Amino acid sequence: MSKPRIEVFPGTEELVTAAAVHFVRVVTRAQAERGSASVVLTGGGTGIGLLEQVRKAPGAIDFGRLDIFWGDERFVPAGDPERNELQARQALLDHVPVDPARVHPVATSDGEYPDPVEAAAEYSAAVHAHLTTYGAFDLHLLGMGGEGHINSLFPHTPAVAEEHELVVAVTDSPKPPPVRVTLTLPAVARARHVVLVVGGESKAEAVAAALAGASPLEVPAAGAHGSESTTWLLDEAAAAKLP
Repeated sequence: MSKPRIEVFPGTEELVTAAAVHFVRVVTRAQAERGSASVVLTGGGTGIGLLEQVRKAPGAIDFGRLDIFWGDERFVPAGDPERNELQARQALLDHVPVDPARVHPVATSDGEYPDPVEAAAEYSAAVHAHLTTYGAFDLHLLGMGGEGHINSLFPHTPAVAEEHELVVAVTDSPKPPPVRVTLTLPAVARARHVVLVVGGESKAEAVAAALAGASPLEVPAAGAHGSESTTWLLDEAAAAKLP
């Protein structure tokens, strides 16, 4: 488990730009070292914003040698604007030469797996297949909610307490929509590099608690650690309550 590193930026624009630079650096280094790379994407304003920045300045990324997963997904029909997949495609994936076989979205609620538990099992199989072949994800991006949630792992829920399964269904999310599929903390731990991108004053208390060693059951972000590095990219407002 890696010790967290903290970087603070003046505002949202600088934060998102730094996150995009980090994305490009980790992916290109992994491709140089191992021939391919894998990333787990996050949604939200900063998560999608950094993908837009990567689109503008992709660096030396070979998108044909990049496996793409999602940390969580809203279990809604295909084409629903709530889907993280759709937002990521609009921001980046539809504009770069990805290999469609290496893009791994969560099933939709109106697709082949209309039961969220079955959809989670199907996604778990894809995750396990990738990890069996490559050993780890190279990069897991995470946003964070004001109460400290990451992916769809909310405080005091069965999903955040999961210790074995890599993917689970969430049927009563406190944040709508209520039905989701999410990677768990054991899945986050299977990433070489974990990067949390967090902005805004409303996140400051949870940031401070997570970095002070809070229980992941109380503040799920406290349980996010990469095997090689864990980096918190914060704007000044989110970092305001750090010592």
